[in-house]
Amino acid sequence: MANEDLSKLKIDKTSEILRPQKRRKLIYAAALILLVLLLGILYTKGVFSPAVEVEAVNVTQVYPSQTFTLLNASGYVVAQRKAAVASKATGRLVALMVEEGGSVKKGEVIARLENDDVIAAKDQAAANLNAARHNLEQAKADLQEATITFNRYKELIGQGYVSQAEYDAAEARFKRSSAAAASFEAAIKASAAALKGAYVSLEYTLIRAPFDAVVLTKNADIGDIVTPLGAAANAKAAVVTIADMDSLQVEVDVSESSLNQVKIGQPCEILLDAFPDSRFRGVVHMIVPTADRTKATVLVKIRFIDKDSRILPEMSAKAAFLSREVTSDEQKARTAVNPAALIDRNGNKAVFLIKENRVVETPVTMGEKLGDMVEILSGVKSGDRVALKPLNKMKNGLRIKVAEK
Repeated sequence: MANEDLSKLKIDKTSEILRPQKRRKLIYAAALILLVLLLGILYTKGVFSPAVEVEAVNVTQVYPSQTFTLLNASGYVVAQRKAAVASKATGRLVALMVEEGGSVKKGEVIARLENDDVIAAKDQAAANLNAARHNLEQAKADLQEATITFNRYKELIGQGYVSQAEYDAAEARFKRSSAAAASFEAAIKASAAALKGAYVSLEYTLIRAPFDAVVLTKNADIGDIVTPLGAAANAKAAVVTIADMDSLQVEVDVSESSLNQVKIGQPCEILLDAFPDSRFRGVVHMIVPTADRTKATVLVKIRFIDKDSRILPEMSAKAAFLSREVTSDEQKARTAVNPAALIDRNGNKAVFLIKENRVVETPVTMGEKLGDMVEILSGVKSGDRVALKPLNKMKNGLRIKVAEK
C-alpha cells in the first residue's frame, strides 16, 4: 500500500513554467505605466513644447531724485585752489619731507635746498651786527666823555682858566665822538639789514606750504637741481603739487540751449564714476560768464555740500540739476521695475522671474511710482530679470528663451 501511494506522487511543473512569464508581464506593465507617467510629467513641464521667446527687463536701483531731475551734465572734480610749489632760489634738493597723499599745514617746511653758503653768510652778517653794536657802545662812551670835557671847558674858557686852543681841542673831540656814534648807529642799521637779507636768502632755501593742503604729486627727488621757471631746461621747477581738498568742485559743461534751466544756488546731485553706488549732494556755485564757442557750452561749477575724503581731484563726475532739494527719505536708492512686467493675480501683483531658461511666477509688493518705474518692496531684488512680453503666454515653470536685443 505504501509503495502504491508513493507511486501516485507527481510534481506539477506547469506552474513553475507559468510563474516567470507572469512576473515578466507584471514588470513590463509597471515599466510602461512609469514611462507614461514620466512622459506626462515632462509634457506638463514643457519639455516637449518649444521654448517661448520673451523680452526681459532688469530689476534696478532707482533714486527718487531721478524723477525731478531737470538736466544732466558730465565733467570732472577740480580743485579750485591748487599750487605747484617751487623755490625762488636755485640749488640742489637735499631734503623732501612729504609723500603723495600726505597732509601739509600752511607754513610747514616741505623741502630744503642745499644752503651751507647761505647759513655762512647769515652767520657773518650776525657777527658784523654784533661788532657794530660793540663799536657803538664804545663810541657812546667816548662821546659821553667828550661831552663832559667840552661842557667843562665851555664854562672855564669864560673865566679864563683854559686857553682857546684847549677849548677848540675839546670841541673837536666832542664833534668827532658824535660823528663816530652816528656812524656806528648807521653801521648797526646796515648790519641788521644785511642779517635780514641773509635770513631771507636762507628762507628761499626752505620750501613751505602756502596753504593747508594734500600733496598730489612729487615733481622732484633728493639730488635734483631746483630752479625758478625760465632757468635751465633740465632742472626741476616745482618740487610738489598740492591741492586744498576743501576747495574741490565739480566743473561741467552745460549747453547754451539748456542754460536757462540752471541758476546759482540750485540743488544738484553728483555721481562719481569711482563710486557708482553713492550720490553726493551739491549746489550750483558759479556760472562762468563766458561761453566756449567751439562746443557751444558754458562752464558751471558745483560745490559739494558734504565733504568726503574719497573724493579726489580729476575724478570723472556726472551732475543732475534738480528742480528741488532732496529730502532725507529720498537719498537712498529703491528697488524698481518697469510696471509693464507686473501681472494681476486676484488683486495682488506678481512678476515672472527668469531663472535659467524658465519663468517662475513670483508675488511682489508694490511701493510708490517713481517716474516711469514702480517701486518693489519685496519679492525680487536688484539685478533680477523678469519677463516683459508676452505676458499672456506666460505660466509658472514655462520654458523660455530671452530675445536678443
